[in-house]
Amino acid sequence: VQLQASGGGLVQPGGSLRLACAASGRTRTVYGLGWFRQAPGKERVFVAAISGSGDTYYADSVKGRFTISRDNAKSTVYLQMNSLKLEDTAVYYCAGTSSSRYREIHEYGYWGQGTLVTVSS
Repeated sequence: VQLQASGGGLVQPGGSLRLACAASGRTRTVYGLGWFRQAPGKERVFVAAISGSGDTYYADSVKGRFTISRDNAKSTVYLQMNSLKLEDTAVYYCAGTSSSRYREIHEYGYWGQGTLVTVSS
């Protein structure tokens, strides 16, 4: 399975951005899709995930501001990010898992290349 993330960029605080992650290859082996992020000098952490049946999961830090969705016909997962804050600045990675432990980074076996989101005035 290959994952290709896109949509990162520079945005002002309070702004919005939508990330996309297109999956290709043996996508039927991937049940859940998630987003993680890694800020400079910090560990990669869970942001959001969506199961094959559409159940969604969010980190407390983004709940109410970010929305994850998926288009199964396009094998694509999206992350709509609203009300962005300075602390949302990070490289965002999409990932795929065949596990139901969506918040656990070690359960993800497929990773995209990452896309940089910079929130700055």
